[in-house]
Amino acid sequence: MNKPEKISLADWNILLNKYPNDLEEILKKIESGYPIQYIIGNVDFFNSIIDIDERALIPRFETELLVQKTIDYINKIWQQKKINIIDLGTGSGCIAISLKKALNCNMTALDISNNSLELAKNNALKNNVKINFINRDMIIPFNKNFDVIVSNPPYIPDDGYVDASVLKYEPNLALFAKDNGLFFYKQIIKVHLSKLNKPGLMAFEIGDNQKELLEKFLNENYCLKYTFKKDFNNRYRYLFIFNE
Repeated sequence: MNKPEKISLADWNILLNKYPNDLEEILKKIESGYPIQYIIGNVDFFNSIIDIDERALIPRFETELLVQKTIDYINKIWQQKKINIIDLGTGSGCIAISLKKALNCNMTALDISNNSLELAKNNALKNNVKINFINRDMIIPFNKNFDVIVSNPPYIPDDGYVDASVLKYEPNLALFAKDNGLFFYKQIIKVHLSKLNKPGLMAFEIGDNQKELLEKFLNENYCLKYTFKKDFNNRYRYLFIFNE
């Protein structure tokens, strides 16, 4: 059987080894739009193997850059000092696991979905990292302070475009947000800024058309130092807020 063009050689070899007797059915499933990452069952994310299934969004390469930029800022601000970090809406746990591996930190990760947390806990165990997982809404106030708050929250507007396969197979709870997709950014800043230590950092992945709207919100409501950073495609996809 020949390899379909849209499947990479590496993924093709995995499929051949994993499904030697069911390859035809698997290819039909992929052709129908079912994510190949869910079929393979894991992804390589920031030098960690993250198990993945329909309980959580598939980690994207843009989020790896969020992790790297967050690590760079943390190393610059705190150097080797041990800090407290919380990941809001952890999903598969990919961000929290990557930060815990790279930094001297106490890591907390929360998600409103018990199913996602079960997956994240398994990923933390497989990657041999200790993370405090909490099942709760990301906009409920904390009872403790943190040095870093990081989040890749739902940010697609309710009427925004989503690829059909993403809409059909990935958890919608982790995709959409009210208020032009800005709901969670505004609420996280509003609710949790008082629990951010000084120095402190908020790190967000954002939609590629949300920079101006978020800039307007910040300028009209807060006196904060912040910066937007671009992804590999020269699009503004990250917001960093500094509590100085």
